[in-house]
Amino acid sequence: MPVGASVNDPTLFEHTSRQLRNLCAEAGFPASDDTPVEMLGELLGTAGNRRLSEGPLWPSDVADDATPVEFSVALDDTGDRAVRVLGEVVAEKPSMSANVVAARRFLESMSERLGIPTERFEAVEDLFLPDDPQGKFAFWYSMIFRPDAAPKLKVYFNPGVRGEGRAAELVAEGFRRLGMEDAYDAATEYSVSRGELDKFTFFAVDLDDSPLSRVKLYISHFSATADVAVQASQAVDGLDRDGISEFCGLLGGSTESFDGRPLVSSYSFVEADPKRPGNYSLYLPIRDYVADDVEARSRVVSFLENRGSDAAGLDRSIRALTDRPLSDGRGLLAHVSLRLGQFGTGTTIYLSSEGYEVLSARSDARTAATSTHS
Repeated sequence: MPVGASVNDPTLFEHTSRQLRNLCAEAGFPASDDTPVEMLGELLGTAGNRRLSEGPLWPSDVADDATPVEFSVALDDTGDRAVRVLGEVVAEKPSMSANVVAARRFLESMSERLGIPTERFEAVEDLFLPDDPQGKFAFWYSMIFRPDAAPKLKVYFNPGVRGEGRAAELVAEGFRRLGMEDAYDAATEYSVSRGELDKFTFFAVDLDDSPLSRVKLYISHFSATADVAVQASQAVDGLDRDGISEFCGLLGGSTESFDGRPLVSSYSFVEADPKRPGNYSLYLPIRDYVADDVEARSRVVSFLENRGSDAAGLDRSIRALTDRPLSDGRGLLAHVSLRLGQFGTGTTIYLSSEGYEVLSARSDARTAATSTHS
């Protein structure tokens, strides 16, 4: 533990870095690999030095409790694993504009240190990063770590950063600038047929120069049934549509219409085939449709076992983050995604740091949540 650390009142960095080290150890990273924790420290910056008892410096929308970090564990059907960190850079004196400046500095540092190419970011930054950004965020980072591999970086932009009315325009222009003129029509053909109930949520770009480097579009489906997700998946050929319905059934329980936090579709496009998405993912916010994390864990275990995955790894990941009883809260297991397509299939489990708060358990899991956090 770093000098000055407090067991009872750690800093945000002390809390989250311990969790990240544990997740990496559980995933088979060598103990000598300090890169993930070092990158986390740089991403958090001065906000990481703040004691948890002081509360969040900025109301980040990354997590329900305003912690600017969320973890995830990607379980590929090949058996490979990745640990990922979704994070928001918070400036010393935070505001939307100040956070953008600080986040740009983080990218400059990572580019110099790790050789991460920035050309794709630069192609769209003036589009998605105006002087006066609107919404709950301007852009976030995902840091992707695999054992014995160089870390990768992904940027999430906010399509509504110039106002929700211009989101479609920004998405279409973003694809065009990245050489994917047909991608907008391909992604929206089956996914935005319900007016305001289908909303552009993220425009994401992998920052690497591989032919399989992705550009991803995320679309939230409010008050949606599993059939809405099945229809959205039709943009990608050859998928197991029944598997999508089973995913919603196993994780959603008796839920027929997801009226709380929405289901989210994402489409992955690559330079090697820019006209059609090669992968489809569906994200289910399980925390809104369970009473507590005991129920969430049970549903995720059933789903993993149904896919022939290592369900025991879920418990190891949970123990890496917390020792609290799962019955004491809801949201440690935040959401689960199913990835399908030619660029890799698998499951990703998203785990909350719970740095500032544990979401209360509910007495009735059938009561739909009223929040529309996406």
